[in-house]
Amino acid sequence: MNLNNLEKTLNPYPSFRLKQAKEAVYVNLIDNWNKASNLPKELRGALNQECPLDIKAEIIESKDKQTAKALVYFVDGFAVETVLMRHKDGRNTVCVSSQIGCPLACAFCATGEQKLTRNLSAAEITEQVILWARKLKQKNNRVDGVVFMGMGEPFLNYDEVLKAIRVLNSQEGLNIGARHISISTSGLTEGIAKLAKESLQVNLAISLHAPNNQLRAILMPINRKYNVEKVLAAVKNYIAETRRRVMVEYLMLGGLNDSEKEAQELASVLKQGLEKLFFVNLISYNSTGKFKPSTQATIDRFKLILEKEKISVVQRFRFGRDIEGACGQLKGRKMA
Repeated sequence: MNLNNLEKTLNPYPSFRLKQAKEAVYVNLIDNWNKASNLPKELRGALNQECPLDIKAEIIESKDKQTAKALVYFVDGFAVETVLMRHKDGRNTVCVSSQIGCPLACAFCATGEQKLTRNLSAAEITEQVILWARKLKQKNNRVDGVVFMGMGEPFLNYDEVLKAIRVLNSQEGLNIGARHISISTSGLTEGIAKLAKESLQVNLAISLHAPNNQLRAILMPINRKYNVEKVLAAVKNYIAETRRRVMVEYLMLGGLNDSEKEAQELASVLKQGLEKLFFVNLISYNSTGKFKPSTQATIDRFKLILEKEKISVVQRFRFGRDIEGACGQLKGRKMA
């Protein structure tokens, strides 16, 4: 799929043709321009040549049918992962990547082992959602939410990520509510500050994963520049400016960051006047081989300590364990 030349191809035509073309792609979810019967035949031919709509992807599905994972290939041969999560309440959430690879080298992340190849364009980000939207439409379903929690650090590709979000959110695009779109960052404070000034009411999630700098630096080398105090200060400024709740992501790693001591420490660093606008998401670890996941009993105990300290906390349901659901695992296997 390649929409980068869409506006250029349609430039000689009346402006309403561009609107018709976008409707065909984002609303009707066609996979070939010949299906756009509202466009002239010669234009359909030109669009098939300049802006093909076929998406090359390898898809695997979990045994319980709740999760599907795709490796999406772009015109230059590079690929990224995207995941469809089907919730028990009927919602469908798509996890998208924003970069091919990632420069941050987080110890628990398979993507970090692949280094950074390049940023994705807004069209390439959107393409991942369109892939699943087409699949869901076949069963009269739709994409209800999007999370930027796949390969890459979204704030290192800020402009293209925001362009993609505007397409996803637009009524002329995929019409996904801004409050159903979340951006997860490792804590780039410049990006947090920029997002606070955007008119879009998207959600912000912070990958913290440790309550102190010593432990977080082991897991996330980026902590040397963006330490716990600096990240949380930026988040508190974001909350003060937007009055929007922020999710703190905490990956539960067995015997490493999941003790009662770390739970108390996490509660302490979050309880500084704005704790009602934080909520913690405890994430069951999909093992990439380096670490082991925390036991459910340990997670329950960690959760109880946070709740006693009046910190809102949820546990993310583990998706896609049997299809290597952790970010970067499928692509890493293909590269091996």
